Amino acid sequence: MALRNNEIRIVQASMLGSILSNLLLILGCSFLVGGIKFHEQYFNATVASTMSSLMAVACASLVIPATIHDSLATTEPPNTQQRILTISRGTAVVLLVLYVMYLVFQLKTHSVLFDEEYQPEADQQQTTQVVGPWAAGITILVATIAVAVCANYLIDSINPFIATAHLSKTFVGLILIPIIGNAAEHTTAVMAAWRNNMGLSIAVAIGSSLQMALFVTPFLVLLGWAMDRPMSLHFGMFETVTLCLAAFVVILLIQDGRSNYLEGLLCLGM
Repeated sequence: MALRNNEIRIVQASMLGSILSNLLLILGCSFLVGGIKFHEQYFNATVASTMSSLMAVACASLVIPATIHDSLATTEPPNTQQRILTISRGTAVVLLVLYVMYLVFQLKTHSVLFDEEYQPEADQQQTTQVVGPWAAGITILVATIAVAVCANYLIDSINPFIATAHLSKTFVGLILIPIIGNAAEHTTAVMAAWRNNMGLSIAVAIGSSLQMALFVTPFLVLLGWAMDRPMSLHFGMFETVTLCLAAFVVILLIQDGRSNYLEGLLCLGM
């Protein structure tokens, strides 16, 4: 909806905010809550390493347009925006291909790694089917329609809210919308950590970040191309550096396959 209304700044800020919210807020709360109940928690370091590598590539996809923009702005000002759009659209195609290959890696060729991640030997519990596939599908469809309707009202109310509250569009897109939109994922990840299923918590937090960085954001770039909207991967140098630093901190924290409450505080502090 925001892209259709040419609210490019809100779209970019909400994408970046969703990634940061999953990486720092949701993961930090999960580490903190799980660390309060358990002395130390464990998860599959191999899977975490794979996710970290993909996140590094996603960060690079934002760094390159930002640096090229700064270098071209002083030499060829008239063509800078169009060049950035061209680079962003080509990069978006690459990111979508990488995301598809990641799904193949996760669901087919190396699925055993992720099966172990979701069902650790230390805490295997027999699961029962709550609803059938048709009921689940209908529930998802109804929820999607409801979210689309709410999103339409949300976008229409942003500008009046900004004028009344005296906030910037960047703050609304970067902070408020992601916190509200990621509430369900936040609850799921924290509850999984409380039940000592840190593998699921990592999958929800970092997996959602990867989905936003490797699928949703590049898809919106291509959708903006089709709709003749100047949606690009140039998020600005400040936002790009912020994401890279956040990803760097998270990569350092998860590379050993263990977590505790102090690491949760580090994420929240970041």
